[in-house]
Amino acid sequence: MELRTVVATVESGEQDTILKVLQIYNREKSQCFTFDDEEREERKKMAQLLVTFLERELQPSCQVACLESIRILSRDKYCLDPFTTKEGLKTLSRHAGIDYSEELIREVPDLDVILEALKCLCNIVFSSPRAQELTTEARLVVGLARRIKLYNERSLPHEVKFFDLRLLFLLTALRVDIRQQLAQELRGISLMTDTLELTLGVKWMDPYEVATKEGLLPPLPRQETERAMEILKVLFNITFDSSKREVDEEDAVLYRHLGALLRHCLMISADGEDRTEEFHSHTVNLLGNLPLKCLDVLLTPKVRPGSLEYMGVNMDAVSILLDFLERRLDRGHKLKESLTPVLNLLTESARVHRQTRKFLKAKVLPPLRDVRNRPEVGNSLRNKLVRLMTHIDTDVKHCAAEFLFVLCKESVSRFVKYTGYGNAAGLLAARGLMAGGREEGEYSEDEDTDTEEYKEAKANINPVTGRVEEKLPNPMEGMTEEQKEYEAMKLVNMFDKLSREQVIQPMGITPSGNLAPMENAIHDMADERSSSDSDLGLD
Repeated sequence: MELRTVVATVESGEQDTILKVLQIYNREKSQCFTFDDEEREERKKMAQLLVTFLERELQPSCQVACLESIRILSRDKYCLDPFTTKEGLKTLSRHAGIDYSEELIREVPDLDVILEALKCLCNIVFSSPRAQELTTEARLVVGLARRIKLYNERSLPHEVKFFDLRLLFLLTALRVDIRQQLAQELRGISLMTDTLELTLGVKWMDPYEVATKEGLLPPLPRQETERAMEILKVLFNITFDSSKREVDEEDAVLYRHLGALLRHCLMISADGEDRTEEFHSHTVNLLGNLPLKCLDVLLTPKVRPGSLEYMGVNMDAVSILLDFLERRLDRGHKLKESLTPVLNLLTESARVHRQTRKFLKAKVLPPLRDVRNRPEVGNSLRNKLVRLMTHIDTDVKHCAAEFLFVLCKESVSRFVKYTGYGNAAGLLAARGLMAGGREEGEYSEDEDTDTEEYKEAKANINPVTGRVEEKLPNPMEGMTEEQKEYEAMKLVNMFDKLSREQVIQPMGITPSGNLAPMENAIHDMADERSSSDSDLGLD
């Protein structure tokens, strides 16, 4: 149908005729996501007419058809102006049932109308910064929070709940002020945690342990999974800075309750492997936002028949996180986005919980037996992580190195033993540990266990490559002393030329363990030696 015909019909104002024309237009354009530039002005005019038409007293079927047309038009980012006004957004939010008012309105508009209006708002908010600003002024988040709070009392269909949560996710992702308003004024963490608990349908065995029947837990149904993932994304947005600040005891209780729910999310599957992977990914992302002291809920559940026990602690959740990490490593896709959250989570958990660190050490860095291959060669989890330590992406290689360094109790010698000095150099240089030593961390004093194979080969292991190297022939064998001196000076001259032409810059290690230009390093070492001599009273 010609767009001009649709516009002319809407202008006529006849409700029944408009309904028929819009229904035809909607059917024809239902899968249209690209638009003709020549008709842009006509679409803008139609958009304005539809907003005005929607303000009239209409039958629900006519409201739905009108909103469907608005949803189609809202896909065109150049035709959003009629929808991004205070009046336009107020009209849409009223039909979505989330228009803010001081009075709590319990009357529910037609559910099909609500659903279509929510879809329109999602499109418009996603595409228009102006709309995002106006939703803040209109306090739409208050209306959304009020309805979400009533999910336990009202029987709303899945689609309405899903788009409520999707709109809330978009608002909190795109506006920092809405994020803060939901978290603080509307107590959003508590609200969304309760909504997640309701969606998962859990019962509690202990304060921080979800009751489960023996055997495998049934997969979470598709609709509940979709809603749960939107809730996890909203919670991620509003807890983004939680791990970086101290929380009081009241907040700690709330975060531990949320952490226990997230542990349950890790323990269950969704409908299909891909959906389970996505569900667990959102769970891991959110776990990384929890205050570190609240991560103890991952280890809280009692050891029961079928549980994975280590040092008397239930390690089911940590084992699932480790399996999740290895799957992401094997997939090798978008490593920064897919790996860094779980690596950071495991690193911080290992740093603050001794049992977690020792369990992960046993799994990732078992006692060395293979000393013939480089640490990065092979298919073990250690090999895969060491390979990441020289990855082109700085964040990825830093996270992998940090994880292994913490498992080594931040001991340089132990770290080099498992990774090789060449792979470890990046982290050691960044930490000022090139000369060896150990970071100040709270770790037990237990010693690393060496295998017989490692003890026998230890003296022959090249610390740079981390393996036993084949002995190479001496290139100076058979040379006279004069020839050796000539070759040495030739090499010195080559280095000198490269240095003067600034192709390379000779570096040295300062007494503090940092890399510095050679002349600076020598100067620092001389100062240190002079200071030591003075302390000893030497002239």
